[in-house]
Amino acid sequence: MNEFLEKYYNEYDEENRLVRDRVGQVEYLTTRKYIDEYLTDRDVKILEVGAGTGRYSVTLAKEGYDVTAVELVEHNLGILKSKLDGSENILAVQGNALDLTAFDDNTFDLTLVLGPMYHLYTKDDKITALKEAVRVTKQGGHIFVAYCMNEATVIQYVFGCNQLRSLMELNMLTENWKCISEPKDLFEMVRIEDINALNAEISADRVKIIAADGASRYMREYLEEMDEETFEKWLSYHFATCERQDLIGATNHSFDILRKV
Repeated sequence: MNEFLEKYYNEYDEENRLVRDRVGQVEYLTTRKYIDEYLTDRDVKILEVGAGTGRYSVTLAKEGYDVTAVELVEHNLGILKSKLDGSENILAVQGNALDLTAFDDNTFDLTLVLGPMYHLYTKDDKITALKEAVRVTKQGGHIFVAYCMNEATVIQYVFGCNQLRSLMELNMLTENWKCISEPKDLFEMVRIEDINALNAEISADRVKIIAADGASRYMREYLEEMDEETFEKWLSYHFATCERQDLIGATNHSFDILRKV
């Protein structure tokens, strides 16, 4: 396991990331909105790879779905299991997105990969994770794959947090403003063309790609100051625009919805 990743999640409050502020709420509500479209009946079998502390998998299990949760970081897995009372139909195990051989081919109707791609730094590893997710998904089933996007990082961190000179000194920016990272940097940033290149290597077609938080992180301070009625209007605006392809590249988080062919 990446020692930097383990240290990060041992100290980071992953459990509350999607609920502690309105930016996280937008990401969660958007992801659930699209997941719910594929929960056609209670017989849907769900796999979440990189389940974190179970914000999605535990909730889905408590709603009555058959869920398998795979999480790499022992600390996160412990929090996930602590939220279970034994009534849920869930199997929670430690595992790696790069090796899902514990599961047979064509097992799950819906596979969620909502975290692992943030922390895979080579094209080969990303393709391996995608191929494993596709392999264990049933023919015609769907895979959700989340990514951290490059341009939001450049705008908000490189310039917004005044990190330009430090990152240039570390050679972490290419001439065309692509962020370069390695395991010690924790997060890997991609562009739409990078995602498209990965998808070309797997037996799945894109249904649609979604801006999970859209412009919300750019609007963080304003969102926190909104009254509930105005925030509901912001959600309405976000849901109306989160599939706009001219806006996808600028979101902080995206998720690709794929169908196994």
